[in-house]
Amino acid sequence: MRALLINPAPAHCYYSFPEARRIAGKKCLGIPLGLITVASLLPPDWQFRLVEAGVRPPTDDDWAWADIILFSGNSLHRQSLLDLIRESRRRGKRVVAGGPYVTYAPEEVLAAGADLVARGEGEATVPLLLEALETGRRQAVLASPEKPAMSSSPVPRFDLLDLELYVYVQVQASRGCPHDCEYCDIVARYGRAPRYKSPSQVTAELDALYRLGWRGHVFVADDNFIGDRASARSILCRLYEWQREHHEPFSFNTQATVALGRDREMIDLFTRANFGDIFVGIETLDQDALKLAGKSHTVTSSCGDWLDTMVKNGLSALLSFIIGFDGEKKGAGERICQFVEERAVPVVMINTLWAIPDTRLWNRLRLEGRLHDRVPEGNELVGGRCNFVPSRPEPEILDEFVRTWDRLYEPTTFVQRAYRYYLAMRPTRAATARRTGQPDDTVIRTEGRSLKGAIHDLRKLMRLLGTMGVREGCRLSFWKSLFGLLRKNPSRVVQFLNACGHGPDLFRIREMLLLMKRPVGPSGSGQDDLRTPRPSAP
Repeated sequence: MRALLINPAPAHCYYSFPEARRIAGKKCLGIPLGLITVASLLPPDWQFRLVEAGVRPPTDDDWAWADIILFSGNSLHRQSLLDLIRESRRRGKRVVAGGPYVTYAPEEVLAAGADLVARGEGEATVPLLLEALETGRRQAVLASPEKPAMSSSPVPRFDLLDLELYVYVQVQASRGCPHDCEYCDIVARYGRAPRYKSPSQVTAELDALYRLGWRGHVFVADDNFIGDRASARSILCRLYEWQREHHEPFSFNTQATVALGRDREMIDLFTRANFGDIFVGIETLDQDALKLAGKSHTVTSSCGDWLDTMVKNGLSALLSFIIGFDGEKKGAGERICQFVEERAVPVVMINTLWAIPDTRLWNRLRLEGRLHDRVPEGNELVGGRCNFVPSRPEPEILDEFVRTWDRLYEPTTFVQRAYRYYLAMRPTRAATARRTGQPDDTVIRTEGRSLKGAIHDLRKLMRLLGTMGVREGCRLSFWKSLFGLLRKNPSRVVQFLNACGHGPDLFRIREMLLLMKRPVGPSGSGQDDLRTPRPSAP
């Protein structure tokens, strides 16, 4: 069987980062981990081709070669996914689709022309798929409620990838989360009991990437890596050993709760293994809204202290906030801005609340008659109108949403925040060991970069300097901040530059949102009253 794996093109939004990809010299952000995991679960005599539709559409040769087309995608891929399914049917191909969006909207995907839709984890649904193909079933939803042990998950087919396309690669160490937040779909998809791969399974995947020549960033794509702390510790300890054995070829990031900040030992394990950024979902600073959302494990009075502990001990936090929760009081956006600016967190994701199918929030709003039958389109993938009737006026929510983006991503404000953040972070262990002249057995000797890798890094640096230091309006602040860090905390300059690499895309989203909200005066020209005053350079 010849299977064409197609990763649909993502819509332009927060998660697509076209400028960051340009600066990195890459075409895609992350790899299609779901597709290459499914490929590893299918029979060994199957043949595979992988197409990144965001880079190039399938060719006539691809279509002619394939016996079957396999798709995966989330809501960002919706339009491309549906268009490609229709094209597959037009060409008379058998179509199978899976992934998060397909799980939420199987009827729409079937209506577009898919023969089979898989809902559930691949380890449980691939056997159902093989049976359906053998019996000739069509227009069927293949669903399994099983939550398979992660020991059954094989090493993904990384060899199918053109690794030169990607900014980072992903591995997955666990599924599930012990916290049943009302708005989150993780428990509905993966359950409340965290399931982990063994440390040797995780390092087997790293071995595969290493053999293929990957060097650089690896995202551990867990929804809550510290859901079971004992399992997380054992993996982190093995990752540290693996990094020492291989001279630290990878840097990592992952997702965790803000409560990581109360565990100094765990923070040290993360930094020893070379984790730099942790994505943290705070979501709201309103305690009543947290309680209604079932996120009681996040205590707003402690969030600031926990974040301070993380940054002082070498971990960066990328924060997520959502505006529009039930129980939220007016001024939520202002409270988010104050919190972020006080702690100088550079990169923050701000969204309006969207009820995801199958979550407890979705079910509650449906019973209350508050759901709208709306699919997110275009700019709503960044943030826009809610798909339900919120508990406070929707125009008020949207106005706060835009004002929050405007204030946090005014370019000079963003650069100043990044400078203060990395200035406060402790120097790296290696820098401390060099300064003191004392040996440190936690310091890993990194391997030398190849000439090709060094040239790539130099080109990336020049593109970043040309963008942030020349093109953008924050150039004066950027250069002052860069030279300030070089003098005062040079071991954190790379992290500062990486954070700044997010800036151009965030600035464009801010401009887009301001344009959408700009009122029109009597003359017909835009009269924008939302822009914040431009702050002075540091």
